[in-house]
Amino acid sequence: MRDLILLLRDQLDRNASVLDALEPERDAVAMTEADVNRGHYPEHKQQRALGLAAMRHFRDDLRERGVTVYYESIDAENRSDGAAEFLRHQIKAHRPEQVHITEPGRYALLERIEQVCDDAGVECVVQADDHFLVTHETFEQWAEGRKELTLEYFYREQRRAYDVLVTDAGNPVGGDWNFDDENREAFGADGPGMIPEGPTFERDATTRDAIRDVKTHFPNAPGQLDDFRWPVTPAQAQTALDDFIEHRLPQFGTYQDAMWTGRPFLYHSRLSAALNLKLLDPMTVIRAAEQAYHDDHAPINAVEGFIRQVLGWREFVRGVYWLHAPAYTKRNALDATADLPDFYWTGDTDMRCLQECVGQVVEHGYTHHIPRLMVIGLFGLLYGIDPQQMNAWHEAMYVDAWEWVSTPNMIGMALYADGGTVGTKPYTASGKYINRMSNYCSHCRYNPDEATGDDACPFTSLYWDFLDRHQDHFSDNRRMNFQLANVRRKSDDELQAIAERVDEVRAMVEAGDV
Repeated sequence: MRDLILLLRDQLDRNASVLDALEPERDAVAMTEADVNRGHYPEHKQQRALGLAAMRHFRDDLRERGVTVYYESIDAENRSDGAAEFLRHQIKAHRPEQVHITEPGRYALLERIEQVCDDAGVECVVQADDHFLVTHETFEQWAEGRKELTLEYFYREQRRAYDVLVTDAGNPVGGDWNFDDENREAFGADGPGMIPEGPTFERDATTRDAIRDVKTHFPNAPGQLDDFRWPVTPAQAQTALDDFIEHRLPQFGTYQDAMWTGRPFLYHSRLSAALNLKLLDPMTVIRAAEQAYHDDHAPINAVEGFIRQVLGWREFVRGVYWLHAPAYTKRNALDATADLPDFYWTGDTDMRCLQECVGQVVEHGYTHHIPRLMVIGLFGLLYGIDPQQMNAWHEAMYVDAWEWVSTPNMIGMALYADGGTVGTKPYTASGKYINRMSNYCSHCRYNPDEATGDDACPFTSLYWDFLDRHQDHFSDNRRMNFQLANVRRKSDDELQAIAERVDEVRAMVEAGDV
């Protein structure tokens, strides 16, 4: 054998450059399902099933092209303990001249793979992940010399670089670069009404077998498998994209921050899992949304808001991860040390917002970005959950979470544990924000307007306590001036009463009775 190409679970791009020089008569591909055990916590059943089904479909596609695929299934005897060990076995068995890989989305895994090859005396050829639009070098050049890495400025440069929603003169279509002010509407009292929830896909034998294997081999893994609706092939991912553009993109912008009881999907695309498995090309997604604007199918606020998530935020957080890896994963700027509460695995809490949002994660392995950031992440920030525990939970429980994207979103955006690398201020809010953007509070035993007393919302109590505890830390942050001024107006007696309520909340959390 000349070359062995290692493909990981999140590297299912049929057009990846690592496959360009593959010669089926001399080269082979290696894939393992052992990589489902990749993190600190056991993975959600749906994340496992999605990964297995998508990998197996890719394996079969390669074999139909005449490619030799050495494939280790989850039920293999003497299954490897992860991708690096699997590669060690493959090198020993097949003695390739070179090993080719696409750069993994985990810094530590890249190091382990390179060490395996070095130990075996085999050259490891690491190719850039050309699924992404911004190279490490481009991001490093953009970031060099900047005191703050601001998404908005990065995003504008990518719009111009890829000629997305810009005029011939290089100006933004619609007159503004950002229409976020138009994208913060909540639903009225009658709720969102009927919204097409997107396609469900027929489970062929390969997908059914993957689901069965997860049930058999991981019966105690977190999450549920009853409602599995994720695309597992490029064709299914394209169908999901087409459906979103047609049915939900026009209203996506206006209501992208809204939440509602029993409605986890609303106007969101749910394409992130397919994108992150490389079943769907990001520029295909961007151009489809852009065309919807030019066809007068969707307004600029919806199209721009969606494209900002893909061309802006997705590329930005990947750049941040690799710029600061590996130390970034260990950051804890606010010295948060609380253990992850048990209700993060079950949704078993009287706080209706967390009950609802964590329940969505348990059922679907998914919530959209506002429940992640402003409910689940917000509680972690205010309560002071250890950021490494919180990030490990997020990576285990969300079908679209991989280290390169999970770490900046959770450690940076949600918990401010990176000290302001991703966001210039912590995303702090009380229960009043959740009440404004959802109907959760109307079904809750707690009052979002109250910070003290038995009916006080834990979010509201923790919010004021968080600001009080961290006044010195944020005293030089001008974006925190308004919030800090409000907490300074409270009397010592008020702050003491809030602190006492927070002690009660912490005791209830630890007892599983909050």
